[in-house]
Amino acid sequence: MKTARSLIGILLLVVTAGAVPVELPVKHVLTLNATKKIAAAAEAEAAKRGATVVIAIVDDGGHLVLLERLDDTQVASVDVGIGKARTAAIFRRPSKFFEDQIREGRVAALALPGATPLQGGIPIVVDGKVLGAIGVSGNSPQEDEEIAKAGAAVTATAIR
Repeated sequence: MKTARSLIGILLLVVTAGAVPVELPVKHVLTLNATKKIAAAAEAEAAKRGATVVIAIVDDGGHLVLLERLDDTQVASVDVGIGKARTAAIFRRPSKFFEDQIREGRVAALALPGATPLQGGIPIVVDGKVLGAIGVSGNSPQEDEEIAKAGAAVTATAIR
């Protein structure tokens, strides 16, 4: 028994002696507090415009973190706003990219799993990495995107 323990101890020393320590990458994530600040900036922009919209913020996997449906916003905009945000997060580009592709004749973009090819989803980027996205729905496509951009624009200060 003592010999077996000694062999195991020696084996562990040999295996770990040549091992190179693995450095894990550091990943920034959106906190609830940061998403509230991003949503507040988008809501302020919507109020300035008199817009009734849904504001959805998702993490980098497209999972909902925060949802606001402003007063008198159509119910259908809830799922659309989440879809726009999810699209921007998981594909790491504005959802308008896919709307433009379809408009230009690439209808195959309609088959992309999880894509909502409608303008109004904007990635939330920090140091070149997508941490999530904001999607806005309820008004014109252009106005939805401008409201989403107003929210995403405060990311740097929101994460401090």
